Amino acid sequence: MRNKAKLKRIQIILECLEQQKSKIVSHGISRYFTTKNRINTYRKLKLRKFNPFLNRVTLHKEI
Repeated sequence: MRNKAKLKRIQIILECLEQQKSKIVSHGISRYFTTKNRINTYRKLKLRKFNPFLNRVTLHKEI
């Protein structure tokens, strides 16, 4: 049986918003995998992360 603490954390995928909205042609879409505590952070997560395809820091949102 799983520990209760493990049930609170879930895996999420963060995807670049700028690349998604602008339809920039590149070799791929910047995605990051991470975990979040669903009790403390119940809204969709938004973080500024480095996008290697655009070669700059952009906003990434949970999908």
